[in-house]
Amino acid sequence: MSSEFRFETRRGPFSLGPGTGVAGILNVTPDSFSDGGKFQAVDDAVAAGLQMVEDGAAILDIGACSTRPGAQDVGVATELERLLPVVQALAASIRIPISIDTYHAEVFRACFDVGADILNDVSALQYDPNMAALIGETGAPCILMHMQGSPRTMQDAPQYEDVIVDIKRFFSKVMTRAERFGVSWSQTILDPGIGFGKTLEQNLSILRRIEEFFELDRPLLVGTSRKSFLGEILGESDPRRRDHGTAATTAFLHGKKVPMVRVHDVRAHVDALLVLDQLR
Repeated sequence: MSSEFRFETRRGPFSLGPGTGVAGILNVTPDSFSDGGKFQAVDDAVAAGLQMVEDGAAILDIGACSTRPGAQDVGVATELERLLPVVQALAASIRIPISIDTYHAEVFRACFDVGADILNDVSALQYDPNMAALIGETGAPCILMHMQGSPRTMQDAPQYEDVIVDIKRFFSKVMTRAERFGVSWSQTILDPGIGFGKTLEQNLSILRRIEEFFELDRPLLVGTSRKSFLGEILGESDPRRRDHGTAATTAFLHGKKVPMVRVHDVRAHVDALLVLDQLR
């Protein structure tokens, strides 16, 4: 995929492609799988977000509800308590887009009202019946991710006829429904959902065949950072020790011209991508 995709936000336009950009993961929750509790204090979270911007992140993705396998929904009130002060502080300080990792329409509305730009919904507008209408109303760009099941159940023996074909069919159905609520296809980014209801081999198949998603004519965001399938390959149970494996997938996806990767260690991946661009 060599195209450039432009998106409109209140902060101004931003583009994905033709190179590979980095979305920085900022978790403000005590139970995220690799960095839970690290940025619970507002000042710590804001400082970490500012550092990611300085390190070259193209998007800052902030979440307050863990979606690790087996995770429970913490509820709207808890998400907002964790998110709003961080989003408000960062929105006043940075120029890159802020995405909110939530599947609750009430959470995204509140964050949007204090300066967030993009929705990152692991349920692809399916969980909350009000989400599609909210995106249609605001016109906000949205990242739509594929997940089989829910975070609580997604790793209970996931099955597909053909994992690529099934995910592509899912995205087509999601958008047919969403367009009825005014969601614009041109404002969407697709995430095949590595690790969300997939086995090791299914995750590897998605990466090997990633170019097949380009037929949908939308930019891809792929998140492999520190995930369990890398732990299986590396024999590494500590997610924080999977960054080198993550970097290998980033290099692979850069070679496939995927326009965005979502990672914890922003500086390492920005540096690697700069070197790869020069080599190309």
